[in-house]
Amino acid sequence: MKVLLTTLNAKYTHSSLALRYLKDYCQDVCELELLEFSINNQLLDMLGQIYETKPDCIGFACYIWNIDLTQKLIQLVHKTLPNCKIICGGPEVSYEPREFMLGMPEVDYVIQGEGEVTLHTLLDQLEHGEVSEAIAAVTRRDRNGDVLEGHAIVVADLNTLPFPYHDQDMKALADKIIYYESSRGCPFSCQYCLSCATKGVRFLDIERVLGDLQFFIRHNVRQVKFVDRTFNAKKSHFMPILEFLAQADCQTNFHFEIAVDYMDADVLAVLKQMPVGRVQLEIGIQSTNELTLKQVCRVNHWDDIVHNITTILGFHNMHLHVDLIIGLPNEDLVSFARSFNEVYALKPDMLQIGFLKMLKGAGITAMAKEHGYVFMNMAPYQVLSNMYMSYGEIRMLHTFEDVFERYYNAGRFRNTIQYAISMLGGDAFAFYKKLTCYWEKRQFHLIAHTTKSLYQYLYDFCKNIDFLQMQHIEQLLLFDALLADHGSIRPLFLPWNQDKYQEETSAFWRGDIVQNYISEYVFTNWRDLKKKYHIEVFAFDIITLIDSGKVIQEPTAVLFCFDEGGTSYQKIVL
Repeated sequence: MKVLLTTLNAKYTHSSLALRYLKDYCQDVCELELLEFSINNQLLDMLGQIYETKPDCIGFACYIWNIDLTQKLIQLVHKTLPNCKIICGGPEVSYEPREFMLGMPEVDYVIQGEGEVTLHTLLDQLEHGEVSEAIAAVTRRDRNGDVLEGHAIVVADLNTLPFPYHDQDMKALADKIIYYESSRGCPFSCQYCLSCATKGVRFLDIERVLGDLQFFIRHNVRQVKFVDRTFNAKKSHFMPILEFLAQADCQTNFHFEIAVDYMDADVLAVLKQMPVGRVQLEIGIQSTNELTLKQVCRVNHWDDIVHNITTILGFHNMHLHVDLIIGLPNEDLVSFARSFNEVYALKPDMLQIGFLKMLKGAGITAMAKEHGYVFMNMAPYQVLSNMYMSYGEIRMLHTFEDVFERYYNAGRFRNTIQYAISMLGGDAFAFYKKLTCYWEKRQFHLIAHTTKSLYQYLYDFCKNIDFLQMQHIEQLLLFDALLADHGSIRPLFLPWNQDKYQEETSAFWRGDIVQNYISEYVFTNWRDLKKKYHIEVFAFDIITLIDSGKVIQEPTAVLFCFDEGGTSYQKIVL
């Protein structure tokens, strides 16, 4: 029997950890092949590749981002390979398998919960020609066509699962994000999350984990993204991992989702030792409204969150990503603005704004009537309104999120916007909401944009704010443009002055004084120099304005150095 395991990833750069676990765990049963697509592939192209493999059985991993397209693909597979058995698994079919199978007569079996052991049993029985009705986590049809529903199970001992990556796999995965888990389950029971459906946390042995990580390091993997729901759930488990990574000799980046308020001084001390770029942390804050948090069974220790995030950012050695959710119970627009401002004030590298989804299996679905939820009845089940936010407000916040992605999370305009917010009394939400209204009024949400155009839009928007000095905005936009994109994007409307000071800058580069600022500097040619460095003379002391808000009216030369690690700058004397 030939079995094909497949899924549609959300992006080309993603890879499927689940399929690799399933393939390795079941390889002693029959011939298995793995085939990954993305949701951007064409249906007929995917069908053609599946048909070429001529499988006797095909398994689809079903998720919120691919379920609609997967169902269409299954229908086409059944038409072209009518004798092929079709198995579905994953969170999108685990929680309402009966309804799914009633709507998809092409599907023969649904595996519920963690699928390794169950798929092994099912494939073994298919290989031997008869499937028992007693496989606990399989929903199937009986001889009369009635759907017999199973129940989800978990793998009790994760150490029985094989390491799902092999040397021969790594070339094909060279440009992909590598996913890895050292635990399953979550110690918390947040009602908007699928993790609330299972209890407890199971861990791989630490010796196994360190050996696995050494494999990734040996292959010089670009990024390993841990899918542990709460990486720092148990100190005796995660601390050795952090200590190992702090000492490792590698270029790989490791991504973790953490509960930052549960980090103590020992953990912070190890994080401080991390080489630049070795780890990045994702922190789910979701809301700062205490009533909201209580409603979804979540506890945020706000003082600890502030202290630990501020401390980690002060290390300047890792990327910090925090999350908020729009649409939670008891959070209206005023409350969300407060949550946004409190988190924004921490100045994370990225603040991701998500919208509540009424996921199958999540506890929040039982609260839908109580809180007046109206939501999409198809994937991604996103909330449209509730008794706290109207659809109009949530629709506006979708544009708000898009604007925020472009102007904050993209890493540009930080200094310009911080100045503008300070001139508006420090209300960051009010600033981005005004920018959102400006964006929608000009229907910018309906068209594509170049990076250069974003500078022009922000400049034009700021001209309509009475409290702003436009000379300050111009100079700050110059500064931000040189900090971002290695200084490669220089909007023509800004007052660049390289030609005005050409004589002074040429003397700087040819003289001895340059060694005081760049110890390793060696002049080669003007072309290479322009790629690595830039000198801009600002109309006032731009760095003092950024650091303290004070304006010192004297021209100030700033040297920008562009390298792989980012852009640095310093005042110089020409």
